[in-house]
Amino acid sequence: MRRWGGLEDIPSEWGRSVVAVGVFDGVHRGHQAILATAVERGRALDLPVVVVTFDPHPETVLRGATPPVLTPLDRRVELLAGQGADAVCVLPFDKPLSARSPEEFVRSVLVDRLHAAAVVVGEDFRFGHRAAGDVAALAGFGHEFGFTAHGVPLVADGRTITSTRVRALLADGDVSSAAALLGRPHRVEGEVVHGAARGRELLGFPTANMDLAPGTAVPGDGVYAGRLSRVSTTAGQESLWPAAISVGTNPTFDGAERTVEAYALDRDDLQLYGVHMAVEFTHRIRGQERFDSVDELIVAMHRDVARCREVLVGDPSVGPAAGSAGESGSTA
Repeated sequence: MRRWGGLEDIPSEWGRSVVAVGVFDGVHRGHQAILATAVERGRALDLPVVVVTFDPHPETVLRGATPPVLTPLDRRVELLAGQGADAVCVLPFDKPLSARSPEEFVRSVLVDRLHAAAVVVGEDFRFGHRAAGDVAALAGFGHEFGFTAHGVPLVADGRTITSTRVRALLADGDVSSAAALLGRPHRVEGEVVHGAARGRELLGFPTANMDLAPGTAVPGDGVYAGRLSRVSTTAGQESLWPAAISVGTNPTFDGAERTVEAYALDRDDLQLYGVHMAVEFTHRIRGQERFDSVDELIVAMHRDVARCREVLVGDPSVGPAAGSAGESGSTA
C-alpha cells in the first residue's frame, strides 16, 4: 500500500484510478461502506483504489475546534489499507485548500493528479469553498471531466453511522454500542509513562499509564474491560493481554488530571515504560467512584478485575485473584 503526504508525492506517471474521498476519522462501518463501493468499482474497472483523506481535521481550520480524534493518522491509514485501499493520499488541510472552489478541488486533486475514473463519497459529502459542492455537483463535474460519481449512504444494519455519533457514545461510556458502529472496539494509543506509582507501591496492582495525544477521543470516566497491546512487535515477543482499564481523575486521591491506565490481568512482571501501547475498550464495568478509604478502593478493584476477567474470558476462575486498574497508580 502506498502512502502519499500530499499531491506532490503522487508519481507523475500515476494512471487512472478509483478515488474515495473523506475525512474517514474512525473508519467506521459507514466509511467501510464507501470503501467497499470503491473497491467494487476498482475491480470492475481493473483500476487501483486511492483514498484521499485530510489532516488535520477540516474543522480545525474552518472553525478552530478539532473534534475528539477517533483514530490517529497512522492508525487511520492502516485501517484504510485494511479495507482495500491501494494508496492513501493525506492532503494537508489548510486555508488555501479550504478556499478552493469545488471545480478547482476536482480539477487539481481528482483529475490532474489522480486521473479519476470513478469517485466515491458519502451521500452527505460536501467540498470546496464554503462547502458549496455536493454529490450532485460532483456528478456534474464527472460528466465534464470523464468520471462517474457515487454517493454512498452511511448506513449499516439500517442505522445511519457518523463519527459524531460514535464520539457521543464514547463520551457516555457506551463502548459496546460504539464498537458496533465502528466494527471493532474503540482504541487509544500512546507511550507508557511514569505516574504516581500508587499501583505497584501502594495498592500492589501495576498499571500502564498512557500518554495520549491531545484531543484523543477517550471514553467517559469509569472502569472498563478490554485489551492492552504493543503497537508494534518483534518476532516471538508477547504483545496482547486482557486488561482492566481505568479512565478518570482518581478522585479517592483527590486527583485533578484525567488519565487512562490499563492493568494486564494477573501480570505484575511486565516492563512497559517507554513502549508505544494501545488500549481497546470492550465492556463498561462501572462509572468512576470516590471511596472513603484505600481499603474500600482495593475491595472495589478486586471486584472490578473479577468482572473484567468474567466478561473477557467467560470464566471468573481463570488466573489468581488480582487488582484492577480502577483508580490504581501509574507504574508498569
